[in-house]
Amino acid sequence: MLSNLGILFTKRFECTGALSDIAESIAATQKAVNLAPADHPDLPGLLINLGNSFLSRFERTSAPSDIGEVIVATQRVVELLPAGHPDLPAILGNLGIWFTRRFECTCALSDVDESISATQQAVNLSPADHPDLPDMLINLAGSLLSRFEHTETLSDIDESISANQQAVELTPSGHPNLPMMLRKLGVSFTERFKCTAVLSDIDESIAARRKAVELTPVGDPELPCILINLGDSFLRRFERTGTLSDIDELISATRRAVELTPAGHSDLLDTLIHLGSSLTRRFKLTGALFDIDESISTAQRAVKLTPSESPDLPSRLNILGESFRRRFEHTGALCDIAESISATQQAVELTPHGHPSLPFMLNDLGSSFAARFECTRALSDIDESISAKQQAVKLTPTNHPTLPEILSNLGRSFTRRFEHTGVISDIAESILITQQAVELTPAGHPHLPVILANLGASFALRFELTSVIDDNAESISATRQAIELTPAGDLAHPARLNNLGISLTARFRRTGALSEIDESISATRKAVELTVAGHPHLPGSLNNLGISYSRRFERTGVLSDIDESISATRHAVELTPAGHPDLRDMLSNLGSALAHRFDRTNDLSDIAESISATQQAVELIPAGHPDLAAALTNLGDSFWQRSVLTGSCDDLNTSILHHMSAATCSYSPPSHRLRAANRWAQLVYKHHPDSPENILVFDTAIRLVSLVAGLDQTVQHRHTLLQGTSGLPCQAAAVGCSLGRANKALEWLEQSRCLVWSQLRNLRTQVIGLRTHDEDLAQRVWDVSRRLENAGSRQGSHIGASLSEKISAENEAQAHLKLGKEWDELLNTIRNTVPGFENFLQPTPCSSLLQHLPDSGPIVVINVHKDRCDAIALIAGLDEPLHIPLHSFSQQKANTYSNDLNAYLQLKELRMRMVKADTDEGENTGNEQAGRAIRPSVNKKLRNKVVRNILEALWGEVVKPILDALGFSSSSEAALPRIWWCPTGPMTFLPLHAAGIYGGRDSDSILNYAVSSYTPSITLLTDRVKNDRPIDQDVSGLFLTSQPNVPGLSSIPGTAKEARSIHKEAVGHGVRVLSLEGSDVTIDIALEHMEKFSSIHLACHASQNQNEPLQSRFLFHSGSLELSTIIRKNLKNADLAFLSACETSTGEERLSEEVVHLAAGMLAAGYRRVVATMWAIGDKHAPDVATDFYDYLLAQRVEADGSGFDGSKSAYALHHAIQQLRQRLDNSEKSLLAWIPYVHFGF
Repeated sequence: MLSNLGILFTKRFECTGALSDIAESIAATQKAVNLAPADHPDLPGLLINLGNSFLSRFERTSAPSDIGEVIVATQRVVELLPAGHPDLPAILGNLGIWFTRRFECTCALSDVDESISATQQAVNLSPADHPDLPDMLINLAGSLLSRFEHTETLSDIDESISANQQAVELTPSGHPNLPMMLRKLGVSFTERFKCTAVLSDIDESIAARRKAVELTPVGDPELPCILINLGDSFLRRFERTGTLSDIDELISATRRAVELTPAGHSDLLDTLIHLGSSLTRRFKLTGALFDIDESISTAQRAVKLTPSESPDLPSRLNILGESFRRRFEHTGALCDIAESISATQQAVELTPHGHPSLPFMLNDLGSSFAARFECTRALSDIDESISAKQQAVKLTPTNHPTLPEILSNLGRSFTRRFEHTGVISDIAESILITQQAVELTPAGHPHLPVILANLGASFALRFELTSVIDDNAESISATRQAIELTPAGDLAHPARLNNLGISLTARFRRTGALSEIDESISATRKAVELTVAGHPHLPGSLNNLGISYSRRFERTGVLSDIDESISATRHAVELTPAGHPDLRDMLSNLGSALAHRFDRTNDLSDIAESISATQQAVELIPAGHPDLAAALTNLGDSFWQRSVLTGSCDDLNTSILHHMSAATCSYSPPSHRLRAANRWAQLVYKHHPDSPENILVFDTAIRLVSLVAGLDQTVQHRHTLLQGTSGLPCQAAAVGCSLGRANKALEWLEQSRCLVWSQLRNLRTQVIGLRTHDEDLAQRVWDVSRRLENAGSRQGSHIGASLSEKISAENEAQAHLKLGKEWDELLNTIRNTVPGFENFLQPTPCSSLLQHLPDSGPIVVINVHKDRCDAIALIAGLDEPLHIPLHSFSQQKANTYSNDLNAYLQLKELRMRMVKADTDEGENTGNEQAGRAIRPSVNKKLRNKVVRNILEALWGEVVKPILDALGFSSSSEAALPRIWWCPTGPMTFLPLHAAGIYGGRDSDSILNYAVSSYTPSITLLTDRVKNDRPIDQDVSGLFLTSQPNVPGLSSIPGTAKEARSIHKEAVGHGVRVLSLEGSDVTIDIALEHMEKFSSIHLACHASQNQNEPLQSRFLFHSGSLELSTIIRKNLKNADLAFLSACETSTGEERLSEEVVHLAAGMLAAGYRRVVATMWAIGDKHAPDVATDFYDYLLAQRVEADGSGFDGSKSAYALHHAIQQLRQRLDNSEKSLLAWIPYVHFGF
C-alpha cells in the first residue's frame, strides 16, 4: 500500500509539478523500503521506485543529494539481483547513466570512473542481439569521452570511438537513433583529431556527420545542429590543410542550417553568426566581394533579431563592425568604415567593464579607426586608434594568447601616426611594442608572420629617418622571416614581398651592392604579379618597383631601368584615385625618375613633366606635413636641371626659392632641411658669390647641422650622420672670409665642428653659472645632462643579439628619446624664465668668444677649402678676430701632405708603441707584433725626406706667414709665448707644432717662436678659461700606471721604467703620487683612482676605433679602459692626462671636423690638458721624454703646492722635453719621427 501511495504521489507530481507531492512520494516509498525484509522479493522493485522518485525531484531541482540517492538505491538493486538476472544489464546501464548525471553536476572524476565501470559491465553482460546494447555502447562512449576531455588520456578516446563504432554497426539502417549515434561518433573523431592532428580522424568525422545529415529527415529539429557540426569538421580540416573546397562545404552546410532553422528559434542567431564568420573567412582568402556582402547582410540580420537587452548583442555588433571593416579594406568606401566604427563603438559601450571580451572589442575598434585614418589621414582617427588599443592591452591578461596580436596592432597604429607626423618617439614605441609581441608569440602561431611583417615595416621607417644601418638589417631579417612563414596564396604575401623590396632598396643605397637592388626588383615585381587587378595595394607596389628600378639606374646608368621606373610609376599614378594620400608620393617619385632620365637624354619634355608631377605633389601635401621639405627640394632640383640646359634665370631663381622654402620648413625633419639648405647654399654661392644672401644661407645650413646630430641619439650615430656634412663647415668659413666676415666664419666653424665633444662638454660646464641663479633648476639640468651622457655613450649596434636583449635596447632608446624631450623642455624653461640666460647653451657669438681668451697667446684657426685657405687669429684684448689669408696654400696641398705623411707612417709601421719603433729609412722593419693590422699598400717610391719636406712646406706656406702676421719673432725659450692651433679638414692630421726647416743655413722652426698646443674647438678652450678654478687639494696628485705585458700585444718594458722613474721623482718632491703596474690595476681600480687623483699618466698600448670613437681604449693587462667609460665619470677635478701611448691624437679622415681621437675625448671627459701622440712612439725614447716632462713640472713647484700636483705648465714642460730629446738626436727623418708625434692639447 505504501508503495502504491508513493506511485500515486509521483503521478500527481507529474501533473502538478508540486514539490510537496514528490516529497510525499519519496517519504512513502522510503517507508515501504524500510519495512521490507532484506530477502523480500519486492525489495528491488521498491528500490527502483524510490530511485525514480528521487530522480524526478533531481530533474526538477538539480540537487546533487537527490541524484546521490538515486545512485544508492540503484546500487542496492544491483547487489540484490542474482548473477544472470535478465534485468541486471539494464539496471547497470542505468547506474552508469546516474553516475554520469552526478559527474555533470560535480565534475568528480570518480563518478565518471564509476559510470564507465557500470556501463562496461552492462555491455559485457548483454548478448550481441540485446536491443539495448547499442544505447549502452553509446553511453559508454560518452563516459569515456567525458573522462578524456578531463585527462586527455588517448586510450579513453580510442575506446570511445570503438564503442561508438560498435553502436553504429549494431543499429539497423533506418533506426531513428542512428543519426544521433553517427553524430556522437563524429564528435569522438573530432576530439581525437584536436589532440593528434591525424587527418584520417577528421576525415572520419566528416564522413560520420555527413551520413548523419543524409539520414536525418527534413523537418527534424536536430538537422540544423547536425549541419553546424558537419561545418565545424570541414573548418577544422581547412585549418589543417588550407583546402578551399572545405570552406565552400562549411558555408554550404551553415547556409542550409540557417534555411532550416525556423524564425524565432533560439539557435537561429548563433547559426547566422556562424554563416557570417564563414563567409568572412572565405573573403579573406579569395577577395570575392559577394562573400563579404553576404557576411554583412547576415550579421545585420543577426543584430536586428537580437533583443536590445541581450548579453549577446555587443558581440554581434562587434562581428558586424569587423565585416564592414573587411569590406572597406577592399573597396575603400568610407561609408563602410563609418558603419564599422559605429557598430563597434556600440559594442564597446554595451559591454560592462571587466567583461573578458572587452579588450578584443577595443582592439577591433582601434583597427577600424586606423583603417579610416589610412583613407582620410585625420590625426584624430589614429589618436583614437592608439587610445582604444592601449586600453585593450591594459585589460588583457599578460598570459592571454591573443595579447601578442593586440600588441602588434597597437604597434602598427603608432607606426601609422609616425608616418604622418614624423615624431620619432612613435616609431620607437612601435618597435618596442612589436618586439614584445614577437617574443610572446609561440613558434608556428598563424599570426606570427603578421607580427614579424609589422616589425620589419617599423624598422624600415625608422631607418628612413635615422639611417642607422642596424634598423635596416633588422627590417630585412624580420620581413624575410614573415615571408618564409606566410602560406602560399595568402593575400598578405604580396605586401610582404613589397616591404622586403623597400628595405633592400634602402640597404642598396648604403652599400651599393647590385645584388641587393636586383633582389629588391625581383621581390617587388613578384608582389606586383601576385596582386589582383583593382586591389588597393597595387599602386603602392608599382610605385616601389619604380623606385627600385630608378635606384639601379643611378648605379648602372642602364637606360632601360629608368624607362621601367617611369612606366611603373606612371601606372601607379594612373591607378591611384584623386585625393588618395599616397598620390603625392607617387607623383614625387615620377618627377624624380623623369629628372634622372633628363640627365641622360636632355629631353626637355622629360624635365617639363618632372616639374609638373613634382609641383602636383607639393600642392597635395597638407600644411604642416613633414614631407614638404623633401618634395620642395626635389622640385628645386628639377628647376635647376632645366636651368643648366636652357640658361633660364627664371628657372634658376625658382630653384633657389624652392630650396630656401624647404630649408626653412620648420616642421620637416632636420636632415631633409639640411639637404635643402646645402643645395641652397651651393646655388647661391656659385651664382651670386658676392651676395649678402650667402650669410643667411650658410647661417641656416650651419644651424641645421647641430639639429641633425641631436642629443637624443647615441654618440656613434651622431658621428655617422655628421660624415655627410664634413665639407660644409669649411666651405661656410671660406665664404665668410671671402665676404670679409671673419667673425661669421669663426661662428660657423664653432657651431658645426667638433659637435659631439662640444655637446658633452656643454652638458657639464654651462650649468655652473646657472647654479648662482637657480640651484634647483641647475640640479635638474645636471641630472638630465648626466643621464643624456650615459645614454649617448651606450653601444649602438645590436645585430646578433637575442630578442630580449633587443627589447632591452629599445627600452633604452625609448628612455633616451624621452630624455631628449625633457632636455628640450628644460632649455626652453631656462631661456624663457631665467634673466640673463636667454642664450643658455646656444651657439656662442664671436664677441663672446673674444671675451674669454687666454692671456698667454693667440688661438689660430686654420680653415682649408678648395676655394681658399685662411687663418683666423683670436688675440686677448682685440675686439675683432685677425684674418690672415694664406695665399700660398691650398686644399690640394693640404691633402697631398696629409696623404704622403699617412702613407709614409704606414710604410714605417708607426701605428703602435713598439720595443723598437721603426724610424730608420729602410722599408722593412721586421716588427711582427701579434694582432697588428695587415700593412696597407703604399707608394714604395716615397722619398727619404718626406717628413722634412712636409715640415718645410707647412713652415713656408702656413705657419711662418701666420707668425709674421701675429708679429712673433724668434726668442729664447724662457720668453716664448703660447699659441693654440685649431686646424680644420686635412690640416688636423698635419704636425703644425713641428713646422720648420731642419738643417742647412736657413734652419728655423715654430719651436723658436712659440710653445704650441692644440684645441679641437675655440669654445672648448674659452670655456676652460672662463670657468678655470683651482683643483681641490684633496685630490690634487698624480696616478701612474704602466702596462708592459698586455696579453696578445708586443711587450713594451720601457713603460715600467718610465712609470718607476716618474714615481721616484714625484715622491722625492713630496707629491701625492700612486703607481700601479700590470695586473695590479684593474679597470675599476683605475677609474677609482682617476677620481681620487687630478692627474694621470697612462703608459700602455692604446687603440683608436675609427668607426665607433667611444670604443677607443687603453689596453690594460686586465682588460680595456674604454673612452665611453671615462666620459661617464664625473671628473670635476681632472687636470692633466699624459697618454704615453700610440696614436692617441690620430683622427678619422671621414670625420676630420669632429676630431675623433682619444686626446679630444679626454678633454671632453673633463681633463684640462692632455699630452698625446700623433703616431707610434718608440719604447726607447718615450721614458726619457716623460721623465724630462715631469722633471720640468716638478722643478716649477712652490711651497704653496703642498703635496699637490699642478699640470698648468704642461705645454712648456712638453716643449722642454722635446727640446731635450732633439739635443740628443740629429735632424734625420728617423730623429724627426721620434719627437714630432708628441703633442699638447688644452689649456
